Amino acid sequence: MKEVKCDCGHVNPYGTKICEVCGSILDKEDKKLIDMRYEGSARRSQTYNKTIIDKVWNFFSSVKVGVTLIVLALVASAIGTIFPQEMYIPSSVTPAEHYQSEYGTLGKLYYEFGFHNLYSSWWYLIIIAMLGISLLIASIDRFFPLYRSLKKQGITRHDGFMKRQRVSGVTKLDGQGVDLEEVKERLKKQRYHIREENGNILAEKSRFSRWGPYVNHIGLIIFLIGALLRSVPGMYIDKVLWLREGETKEIPGTNGEYYLKNNEFTLEVYDKENEEDEQFSAAIDKTGTIAKTYEADVTLFERQNEALPGEKAELDKVKDFKIKVNEPLKHDHFAYYQVDYKLDELSTMSFNLINKETEEKFGNITVDLNNPQKMYELNKGYSVELMSYFPDFEFDEKGEPTTISKVPNNPAFIFNMKTPDKPDGEVSFVAIKETVEPLGENTYKLAFAGVETKDVTALTVRKDLTLWILFTGGIIFMIGVIQGSYWNHRRIWIKRNESEILIAGHTNKNWHGIKKDIKNAIESTPLCEPTDLLEEEKSSNKGEVLNG
Repeated sequence: MKEVKCDCGHVNPYGTKICEVCGSILDKEDKKLIDMRYEGSARRSQTYNKTIIDKVWNFFSSVKVGVTLIVLALVASAIGTIFPQEMYIPSSVTPAEHYQSEYGTLGKLYYEFGFHNLYSSWWYLIIIAMLGISLLIASIDRFFPLYRSLKKQGITRHDGFMKRQRVSGVTKLDGQGVDLEEVKERLKKQRYHIREENGNILAEKSRFSRWGPYVNHIGLIIFLIGALLRSVPGMYIDKVLWLREGETKEIPGTNGEYYLKNNEFTLEVYDKENEEDEQFSAAIDKTGTIAKTYEADVTLFERQNEALPGEKAELDKVKDFKIKVNEPLKHDHFAYYQVDYKLDELSTMSFNLINKETEEKFGNITVDLNNPQKMYELNKGYSVELMSYFPDFEFDEKGEPTTISKVPNNPAFIFNMKTPDKPDGEVSFVAIKETVEPLGENTYKLAFAGVETKDVTALTVRKDLTLWILFTGGIIFMIGVIQGSYWNHRRIWIKRNESEILIAGHTNKNWHGIKKDIKNAIESTPLCEPTDLLEEEKSSNKGEVLNG
């Protein structure tokens, strides 16, 4: 690409429309007003379009592409709020089953298109990454030409530059002299910075406001980096841990480093018979029970050393804590919040092996509903084999037993009862209030002997190492918004020729403000107030339409 040499002798980069030094118009198209976007400087995306790198650069530097990516991200995010995300659905069922059973065909499509786990889905992350690239390239494409032009802007500008500004005016001297000192003092009182050259003046203020959009972009890029980092393992965790009384579990997201034990769960409810709770009487009558407070008395453990697969980890106690609503346990960047509970969940069921005819008992077995054994040995050669276990039993479409979840809400069993006189055993299907003998009449049966229940607490496990990045990006973005919204870059050029004085003004917004500044500066001087060429053109066109 050839460089463009101005009549003043300055060599400008290819594609520049206005000379960086004198302001002479390099673009030969006949326009009444100068295009002052980026001070007429050459942008890479507008001057290079040959190589693949050029085409990629031009694609991402386009404002239309950036807006399209923003719209796509917003639409996808909005759709992602129609149904709950995967992290908020019950862990007892698969996501595919849950969304289809709860929301029908829409739920099935929601799952298949990946909206159930939107913010970590590959296509959503690609959109966010492309948006970040677009913001970065668009900023670079515009920032450096603007910076170069503002840094090199001259004081004495070409007449064509002055007369093609939107706010422009000419004062004929007719032999009279004009003292510009008073004008300069008034501009200084309006907080303009004054530069002079050969009797010509450039008054400028609030140049920093021009960088507001780029500060916005920096804030957005930092924010998007924080959002993308949430998909990096260990940076962001939001899981739900269901913990039964007396149970110790590995905390999800800690890679087996931490364990939590639920020592006891306590629930307090409002009692309408209590004078202090009388205000809740109507609500209690309507809903039945209203929780006053619920808390989990827990113990946090840390793994002592790396355990081999299948080996029980050695744990060191870290601390005891009572987790209440809005009073989480915090340790090592993790926070554990009390979010839900379940009372009287089935824990164990006991059965007696008896002879159906004589009702003689041959022993008792207790089945841990969360971790059942395969074989239960009794005395004198009697034993019971657990052939199948259905924690949440129901019959499927073919009439065969199945389970709809791993939670023991409605347990059922297929037992093989082995006795000295029946060494091959007798098969029995046992469910709550139901016993079926699928292979014919049995001599023995397992009679229900008792049940134990436990309360269960639900804790949200959270870790967010990206929060400070998101916060920093948000603060920087707001600084850019304030910077670009409450200030505007204003420049006033005053050029003295032999027989006239030219005045021109430019601002990136609020043209009424700069016209008012010029009027206050030249008031009671021989200088003519400049006109708004754009407003004058609109009035002229309007008059032509009315006359027509």
